[in-house]
Amino acid sequence: MKPVARALVIKLGGVGEFVQAFPAFERIREAHPKAKITLLTTDPFLALAKSSPWFNAVEIDGRPKGPAAWLSLITRIRQARYDRIYDLQNDAHSGTIFQALRPFAPEWSGAAAGASLPFRDPGRARMHPLERNAAQLGAAGIWPDAPTRPLSAPPPLITWPLPGAGQTRTLAGSARQRPLVLLIPGGETKQAEKRWPIERYGALAKKLQDEGFDMVILGGLDESPLAHAIQRAAPRTRDLTGRTDFAQIASLGARAALAVGNDTGALHLVTAAGAPTIGLFSAASDPDRNGPRGHVTVLQSPDLKNLAVDTVTRAALALAQQEP
Repeated sequence: MKPVARALVIKLGGVGEFVQAFPAFERIREAHPKAKITLLTTDPFLALAKSSPWFNAVEIDGRPKGPAAWLSLITRIRQARYDRIYDLQNDAHSGTIFQALRPFAPEWSGAAAGASLPFRDPGRARMHPLERNAAQLGAAGIWPDAPTRPLSAPPPLITWPLPGAGQTRTLAGSARQRPLVLLIPGGETKQAEKRWPIERYGALAKKLQDEGFDMVILGGLDESPLAHAIQRAAPRTRDLTGRTDFAQIASLGARAALAVGNDTGALHLVTAAGAPTIGLFSAASDPDRNGPRGHVTVLQSPDLKNLAVDTVTRAALALAQQEP
């Protein structure tokens, strides 16, 4: 195979999947240290991806809408003359991109039928994304001894300076010296069983405030009602729902003493940024298959309604006092 001077990495999806691709991004950069590497993604990841050390360029039209947008994307990819494309999305959408580039597609690492660097592991759907990405890059020949056994892949880590750190310090009220706890009470709206009851978050916030912590709530704008419910129980809690991009959330995670949240993408992000994390899981999720990795304590109950506030409080205080 010819040397790779220009490479494209495709990664769309949710924030959890994006964060879990960090070790793969790092390995691709290590394999092609002098190449111009472009990431094809979507707008929410722009600031975070541009701040990372892995990409020379970031393009955010990875989900084109309508024939004209599709034509523009495919034409640009063809004109870029990439030597290799790493499809870390591996779904019907990225497969459509591959088929549109045929019969003159670049070297293609992924699960698409006809890929020149195929990823055909029959068990890939059951793998944690960290091991699955490693297995794909192992099949592509750039990750010798890829860590594919369960729980063997390294966790994603954010080790570079993040944009917006000054803004997030101001938003979070850093003038106070109380340690910061991030609460992430939202999650998949169609799977309410993945959410710890919001009144329990309120009780937890009140207990941790009484222990000397500053509380900040993270989430999308549509999760503001959850923040307001917590504030009724713990009025000093700061509501940042809908007011932070992913880079700012990571900046908060980098200086938090603790994060507590449901099975949601933002939990992966703050964990990767360095926050000691408690993940709350019901029977609807398997943390071994899709949970965050790193300085993490998983509390799992078949029904999160049965997970007591005191149980989470004890785990939170113990984790916040541990050295990373």
